[in-house]
Amino acid sequence: MGNDFVSSLRPAIVMTALFALLLGIAYPLALTGIGQLAFPHQTNGSLIEDHGRVVGSELLAQGFTTDRYFHPRPSAAGKGYDPLASAGSNLGPASQALHDRVVGDIKTLKASGPNGPVPLDLVTASASGLDPDITPEAAFYQLPRVAKARGMDERALRGIVERATAHPLLGFLGEDRVNVLLLNRQLDALGAKPAQ
Repeated sequence: MGNDFVSSLRPAIVMTALFALLLGIAYPLALTGIGQLAFPHQTNGSLIEDHGRVVGSELLAQGFTTDRYFHPRPSAAGKGYDPLASAGSNLGPASQALHDRVVGDIKTLKASGPNGPVPLDLVTASASGLDPDITPEAAFYQLPRVAKARGMDERALRGIVERATAHPLLGFLGEDRVNVLLLNRQLDALGAKPAQ
């Protein structure tokens, strides 16, 4: 009986080691290599560099707070836009804390923005707390503040936002969106000075 056990154990150990090498080492290395060859920018995190220094990723929101920049969605990730603490707040519709925060955000936005309804994505966090995109409506809502702070014509700034708007893949997968970091980088590249 002991001999049968040993003879049965050997193929199990060999198959476990073989599949560990195949699926734990060879397969991930092959996919990483293919990714590096076919999609190097995406494989390396869609990083954005400025003069050789990484300033962010197209995939993660950053907390822009000055009037010169478009602001992303609020973040529930850690103390705000912390990729190591990516998560939603888990606050439900009956939460008083969520209600108070949203009401406060709406008041702040209305004080610096145009009249009319505040776009929902400017007062609600995404599930990850790090969504880099806002709706075009949320970007247009911020136009007067950013144009004034940069001393720019609102129509010219609207054109920049419209050109920065990404449309659904194949015309139907996803929705129109504006990457806040890429838009703000375009504005910085223009070199527009703040209004005096």
